[in-house]
Amino acid sequence: MTEQMDTKIKNGLWIVGALAVVTIAYSGLVYARAFSESIEPSSFRSFSVTGEGKVTAIPDVAEFSFGVVTQGDKNVSAAQKQNTEKMNAIIGFIKEQGVEDKDIKTQQFSIEPRYQYYDCSQTVIWATGGSTSAARPCPPPDIVGYTITQSALVKVRDFEKIGEIMGQLSKKGANSISQLSFTIDEPAKVEAAAREEAIKQAQDKAEATAKAASFRIGKLLNIDESGYMPVPMYRDAMGGYAKSVSLEAAQAPSIEPGSQEVTVTVSLRYEIR
Repeated sequence: MTEQMDTKIKNGLWIVGALAVVTIAYSGLVYARAFSESIEPSSFRSFSVTGEGKVTAIPDVAEFSFGVVTQGDKNVSAAQKQNTEKMNAIIGFIKEQGVEDKDIKTQQFSIEPRYQYYDCSQTVIWATGGSTSAARPCPPPDIVGYTITQSALVKVRDFEKIGEIMGQLSKKGANSISQLSFTIDEPAKVEAAAREEAIKQAQDKAEATAKAASFRIGKLLNIDESGYMPVPMYRDAMGGYAKSVSLEAAQAPSIEPGSQEVTVTVSLRYEIR
């Protein structure tokens, strides 16, 4: 009786051990497969499609920069006061045209000395029997005055005001105007619309490919995106492109913002089932 019980116990232990080995082996196989897929998911059973979305948008912000450069003598305070008065007058005029404080940003403020340099070349001295040369002592350069420079970047949202503003800047004291361009104030919204179109196009391609090749689409494995948003430059009041100009005799320019095409390209990679 005891011998039979021992045999049954041994057989039970053997069965339990065998089941444990099978369970461990199966778990190891599942883990290895999951780990392999996490490193390179469905590397041999996947496909990729691309889609491109384009949205044409009208720029809603015009940008330009202007500057006031003042050259004065050694009295830097007087030159700075003159420069500041001109700058404040221009900014005040721009605000009168409806431009808000948040759309006027100082780009540069600098005070630089102007120097007078001396000729320190050798001097030829004539004497009996020939000539000789001798170097004169060279004094250090002298400061003869200062140059004050202020510049600001302006955003104009009411395009009907651009011509009037650009045409009056020089009369108000600006002697440097450049980089009139148009841009989209919130490009993320336009990019989102282009992205949605690109993804829809890629998904349609994936469904058409699966139908033609007689397989089912699995989970989305990867998505890549690239985009392009050009920022064109437009003519300034003197007919140039992004050049510093003097607008002494300029008339108010004709401003046309044109349009910009925002493009987003996506690549979708799917599992094949």
